[in-house]
Amino acid sequence: MHRPVSRTPRALSISRPMSEEAHGLTRRTLLMMGALGASVLALAAPLARAQEAAPAAEVSEEAAAEDSIIKSHGYSYFGDLKYGPDFERFDFVNPDAPKGGEIAIQASGTFDSMNPFTVKGRAGALSSSMYESLLTDAADDYNGSYCLLCESVEYDAGKTWAIFHLREGITFSDGTPMTAEDVKFSHDLFIEQGLPSYSAGVSARVLGAEVIDPMTVKFTFAEGISRRSLISQVGSTPVFSKKWYEETGARLDESRFEISPGTGPYMLDSYDVNRRIVYRRNPDYWGKDLPLNVGRNNFDTIRVEYFGDEAAAFEGFKAGEYTFRIETNPRQWATAYDFPGVQNGTVNAEELPDGLPPNNLGFVFNLAKEKFQDKRVREAIALAYNFEWTNESLQFGLYKHRESFFQDTPLQAHGLPEGDDLTFLQELGDIVPEELITEPPVGVHTSDPARLNDRRNLRKAGNLLEEAGWSVGDDGLRRNAAGEVLSIDFPINSASASSLEPVLNNYAQNLQALGIQTNFEKIDPSQYTNRTRAREYDMVYDGYRSLLGTGTGLAQMYGSKEAEFSVFNPAGLASPLVDQIIDASLDTTSQEMQDASLRALDRALRHEFIMVPTWYKAGNWVAYFDMFEHPDIPPYDLGYLDFWWYNQERADELKAAGALR
Repeated sequence: MHRPVSRTPRALSISRPMSEEAHGLTRRTLLMMGALGASVLALAAPLARAQEAAPAAEVSEEAAAEDSIIKSHGYSYFGDLKYGPDFERFDFVNPDAPKGGEIAIQASGTFDSMNPFTVKGRAGALSSSMYESLLTDAADDYNGSYCLLCESVEYDAGKTWAIFHLREGITFSDGTPMTAEDVKFSHDLFIEQGLPSYSAGVSARVLGAEVIDPMTVKFTFAEGISRRSLISQVGSTPVFSKKWYEETGARLDESRFEISPGTGPYMLDSYDVNRRIVYRRNPDYWGKDLPLNVGRNNFDTIRVEYFGDEAAAFEGFKAGEYTFRIETNPRQWATAYDFPGVQNGTVNAEELPDGLPPNNLGFVFNLAKEKFQDKRVREAIALAYNFEWTNESLQFGLYKHRESFFQDTPLQAHGLPEGDDLTFLQELGDIVPEELITEPPVGVHTSDPARLNDRRNLRKAGNLLEEAGWSVGDDGLRRNAAGEVLSIDFPINSASASSLEPVLNNYAQNLQALGIQTNFEKIDPSQYTNRTRAREYDMVYDGYRSLLGTGTGLAQMYGSKEAEFSVFNPAGLASPLVDQIIDASLDTTSQEMQDASLRALDRALRHEFIMVPTWYKAGNWVAYFDMFEHPDIPPYDLGYLDFWWYNQERADELKAAGALR
């Protein structure tokens, strides 16, 4: 299976922050915000097969033949859906959860569009939540996708095509029916007006969509390519109203506040630019009685309050201006959650589990810059980062140092390769550097937690820079043979967490001690978005999405073909070694060899040294007013906008006590 950790979800479910660009919102929310545009990617496969997996499909009598046709209530590449065709609900929900009430979250910065797929500016938070796709996911089954807009999916054993049979009675929020024409139109719209990296990647794999009848649409896939991600790709694309786009003349990629109707459980109620967005549950939502919606979509309204900075947002939470908060600032989490609301039980502050691997955040190099072509320069710059001192002095010892692209999962590479891992690398041939086989994977350096400027590391960094041809002049700055100063331009989003700036300032001290000229420039969120999309930086605090398996979307993240323009590849990595590993990974036919291929990818990415890895934590720091309740948290989603619910009696008590505005 190859479902993304961060694809546009069916429900309003979000988990961990992807980057500081959208501080206060979480990983899945970033897609909803349109921060990465039309990024409906099929990036990942399962970490492991689901426990007690149900049969994936109702297979025809010719199932044993190569030309067999498979028809199912969902899709999994390895054929191991957790839930069978007659499931009554997902295991992680409370089927008796009451409907009603409001949950309010916060966002920092600004928004200048309600179109989540605009390629310019910043879209409003959760603006893609109104749109559904043919397939949806379950928070406790990383292997499978389940039919949502479709009733069943049908495909040949070779996965050269897929036919989706739509459910009866699906309507957009304006009351118009959804048909196969809308599905085809939406696919074509993303190809024609989506991000270039998306359009190029998908059009090369999906030859086209064909309307068979009003309730049936067929996708045909290219030959000679991996079969992975193809069905998931077309199944996870949001579906729009063809009628609305044709009547309005709107474009998918433009910045606008006028929105197209969606089929989702929530619809836009109101917005006040840069201040507030309110979504309300659609009382006529077509899918409210589906088994996969039992116990979900429980809030009547979801409100997003915008704040200029983190300090104002935190004060707003304490004052009851919004009611649920994901905390990302370690100083605040360690020292500021002793305010009266927490002390008297009005507010709950707790750490909840998160089964997803951390996103691969760090200080990313722009590899298109000539000064970073020499890996010794990148390694020297990394040595100037003192994680241990930063964590103890600025982050209250709450973080761990990330070193792997599959941190704390069975896909993380350790020690020398052996078994399937060694076999996979050896079969790649001479393109594999000897050290990937004879040495452990590249790790992170250790530093003295007692002093910021670890002299041992700075001395080693200085030697590397000298070897690379960057010598210190009389003015203390490093220059190459052409007299060019070694400098780093590093834009910072002004809406970032306040905890990021002191980390960067102290990092800059060590870089300057090495003779590297640093320019950490704070800019407004819209400008930051445009500059990072255009790769107008030397380094940036950004990263790569976490994943638990292989998929063709890997090429958009790490592949050479789209390295110059893919927004999912902030380093612009273009490595023949990585390309070959991805290609070979896509050809694996078992879970075991797929996992071996991803451990090889981990070794290769760490060898390429595309970023300075920073910090991570394993759980979610959350605070919320004591009127929300939740079931046991499933492995792959915190789900507070999805399957949590509102306790009306407790809410009335809080309002009577003056705890809420």
